[in-house]
Amino acid sequence: MRTRFAAGAGRVAGNLSRRLGLGEGAIIGGRLALAVDRRALAHLAAGRRVVLVTGTNGKTTVAHLLAAILRTAGPVAHNDTGANMADGAVAALLARPDAGVAVLEVDELHLANVAGQVRPEVVVLLNLTRDQLDRSTEVAAVAAAIRGVLQDQLFATVLANGDDPVVVAVADGLPRVQWVAAGGNWVGDAALCPRCGRPVHRAGILWDCSSCGLRRPEPDWQLADGVARGAGSATPLTVQLPGEYNLRNALTAVAAAAILGVPSDRAGAALAEVRSVAHRYAVVEHGAQQVTLLLAKNPAGWREVLPLLPKADGLLLALNAREADGRDTSWLWDIPFEQLPARPTAVAGEAAADLALRLAYAQTAHLLVHDPLQGLRLLPPGKITVVANYTAFSGLWHSLERRDTP
Repeated sequence: MRTRFAAGAGRVAGNLSRRLGLGEGAIIGGRLALAVDRRALAHLAAGRRVVLVTGTNGKTTVAHLLAAILRTAGPVAHNDTGANMADGAVAALLARPDAGVAVLEVDELHLANVAGQVRPEVVVLLNLTRDQLDRSTEVAAVAAAIRGVLQDQLFATVLANGDDPVVVAVADGLPRVQWVAAGGNWVGDAALCPRCGRPVHRAGILWDCSSCGLRRPEPDWQLADGVARGAGSATPLTVQLPGEYNLRNALTAVAAAAILGVPSDRAGAALAEVRSVAHRYAVVEHGAQQVTLLLAKNPAGWREVLPLLPKADGLLLALNAREADGRDTSWLWDIPFEQLPARPTAVAGEAAADLALRLAYAQTAHLLVHDPLQGLRLLPPGKITVVANYTAFSGLWHSLERRDTP
């Protein structure tokens, strides 16, 4: 009875929030449901097959891709707004009571709370790097906490990124592990072995620690010339999302779906239909500009988007430093902005001065403004690429959406 009342209250609160234009309603609806019934998440998840997707980067994209695959077989509960704590998970389950499958993106620091209640069938562990140190903690502490969570989930299959030494140290030795070669261009948090602290030796995609023996495992799933290979299948991947890293995200989604019994050819066909993820990678017409929106929130994310920037006629880099972004912007100094292409560049956002200082040291010419829309106006017509962190991205998207709405 309490759970039914909590669910009803949560739905009403969420619907009211959306009607009043206060937001998507996911957080307030889930939060109210949990206030009425603190076990609402466990009760709402009962009887469903649950996949949890966690890690520093790529959670939203992989979860969206996996949900798109699983919808080919029926309804899926998915926290597609990006609300990735317990309240967001509750809201996702409230929104689809008819769904027998749930794909839940989960913040690394909230994995213990969510996993302990939903008893996942699959946990996807993507990567672990430094992110928002003012809110979170060092990578080693996050990794240790996640390993403790996974050790308690004895019946969950863990799909883990074998190219990340930190992830391998977390998942190595667990009873149900499948390894995916999900890659990663950022090695700054894995120069030393996460198990013994000695240097990690790298040779191409291979890596190992000669001291304790931790090494890259043989992958169960890998990419070869755009073909996903695993579970006895070979499936060409056609992905509309830009960047090599999104091919690896697609591979991870195909592998997770296979654990749930979805044939990889059907998964590949579903992926080909996905063109944006929570507005990321969307292309918006803005006057004479075609604006492509990318999100990057830490050094690892920036390493992935840098190769995409030479295709643009102009660049807008937007940075905020709110609670959701992390107040600390010192991570900017770990990004090789010296590699930015020589393009007309504008820097905007509440923390634009911090970014402008970093670009000045990189000897990258730029214009400094506060308002991202003003930054767009300073750039030439043609293809403009925007790279923004969380709240800067969301703010710009809503500004562009309002301007395009009659």
